[in-house]
Amino acid sequence: MADAGPRPLEPAHRSSSVRSSHHAAAVARTGTASTAHEPVDVNLPYRTLSANANMAEYEIETKTGVLPAGPLNGTERNYKLVTFVEGDPENPKNWSRAYKWYCTMVVAVTCFVVAFCSSVITADIPGVAEEFNVSEEVALVSITVFVVGFGIGPMIFAPLSEIYGRRVIYGSTLFIAVVFIIPCAVAKNIGTLIAFRTLDGIAFSAPMTLVGGTLADLWRTEERGVPMAAFSAAPFIGPAIGPLVGGFLADACGWRWLYWIQLIAAFVVWVLITFTVPETYTPTILDRRAKKMRRETGDADYVTEQDLDLRPFFERLGIFLIRPFQLLFRELIVLLISLYMSVLYGLLYMFFVAYPIVFQKGKGYSAGITGLMFIPIAVGVVCAAFCAPWVNKHYLETAKKYNGKPPAEIRLIPMMLSCWFIPLGLFIFAWTSYERLTWVGPCLAGLPVGFGFIFLYNSANNYLVDSYQTQAASALAAKTCIRSFWGAATVLFTEQMYERLGMEWASSLLGFLALGCCLIPFLFWKYGAQIRAKSKYASGDEDEENFSWSSELEHEKHPDQGHQNADDLRRAQSYVSNP
Repeated sequence: MADAGPRPLEPAHRSSSVRSSHHAAAVARTGTASTAHEPVDVNLPYRTLSANANMAEYEIETKTGVLPAGPLNGTERNYKLVTFVEGDPENPKNWSRAYKWYCTMVVAVTCFVVAFCSSVITADIPGVAEEFNVSEEVALVSITVFVVGFGIGPMIFAPLSEIYGRRVIYGSTLFIAVVFIIPCAVAKNIGTLIAFRTLDGIAFSAPMTLVGGTLADLWRTEERGVPMAAFSAAPFIGPAIGPLVGGFLADACGWRWLYWIQLIAAFVVWVLITFTVPETYTPTILDRRAKKMRRETGDADYVTEQDLDLRPFFERLGIFLIRPFQLLFRELIVLLISLYMSVLYGLLYMFFVAYPIVFQKGKGYSAGITGLMFIPIAVGVVCAAFCAPWVNKHYLETAKKYNGKPPAEIRLIPMMLSCWFIPLGLFIFAWTSYERLTWVGPCLAGLPVGFGFIFLYNSANNYLVDSYQTQAASALAAKTCIRSFWGAATVLFTEQMYERLGMEWASSLLGFLALGCCLIPFLFWKYGAQIRAKSKYASGDEDEENFSWSSELEHEKHPDQGHQNADDLRRAQSYVSNP
């Protein structure tokens, strides 16, 4: 068998001059030069590859399908970086628009199903408690452990997807999730239910982690607005539809059918995403192409950056597992944004306990009718998704005023406008929840809450990405982790809080908490630039000294050539949305 190629070299074996040649080659082909502060696509493997890596390999198409990598220190070999050729049919961005939309809908529906599975069981928690002779608090643990899995899983599956690609992670984790739903549906005791819900939460977290990246693989930056809006709505519509479907199903068939419906939905999306959506991750596609070229030609010089600049294993381990927490506890922006998103995520899961208290216990409605009360939340989410392209257009127009390089704080404008919708909805919910009043008030209170969720989450993700650039994936991982643990915890004390404070003041407490969080975007609007200026990580590239002087000089000679449009497009919906 022919040699599969050279062994990956340690990053220390690459010199800065080699990187200069890499970068010069990219400049020659793209007409633009990178600087340390250029907007980046967090979908690229910055955490897997060293600072010497030439990311242009994954971003451009060439006539020959290769970029000259230059000789390595102490060798005479001139390695050739494998790229897509112009109009390459294997480049996901060149697939037909119809097929890209099909893939988009499959992954968005997958995200919806995962979110649906997290909330559908809330419709009949009393049924579980009664059958297993435990308290409702213990039965609620089945929700808590599932959401905890959402915080643990990304730490495992994100690095694996950067090495093995997205398709194998989708297929394997969804299969495991489907299998582990069965023990939940046939559980004979609460221990079995909780144990397998934990494993299901971890397995289901993989699609939630990868879906945003898949859309970034498929769509060019100028095309991503509508697909990203469609995707960003899915994780919030799912939890709203879960109690609706689950309520009627539990009334008719009992709590076990809440798991059988999960099994059916999860199996369908597993089949669709495993067998109809091919690999979309560019580094994985090119790595396979390079191996094929080495086998067919016998030329071991065909390589990718994964062969040349892969970080050492323990360095990657530190970046994936430790860096998020370094950012969380050392960076005020990451900490406060994460706390804000945690509050919102906690509110979403508190509703799954608060709605039954208000509508079932307070007004005597069935689980099915109570599920209908979640519809305004879903409507608010859809309305916000429809507004997303307008918000993106406004950002692009604003970016032009800064020559395509606006400060990160511009991302806070939608956040500053929409943050008020959350406390507004909560106060309406609080003071219309009296038993003697009609259902209309607390029901419609979900509309502004759902509307605010989307804008706040997308603005927060965008702000973290623009602030931390190549460190953004770690910042988003930190946010996801703390958000999931807080959301999991809120389920356990919501009922006691409503019993102690009463429906009106318990919901008001949440409203005041959300109102206090409204100060956060205004704080960063005023002081964000100063905070980032003092940050070790917010420059966007901690290895800034490794950038070549030749590229900096090239940038000084042609500072505006090709930059404004490129920066506008790269910034537009450039983040990997992380629900």
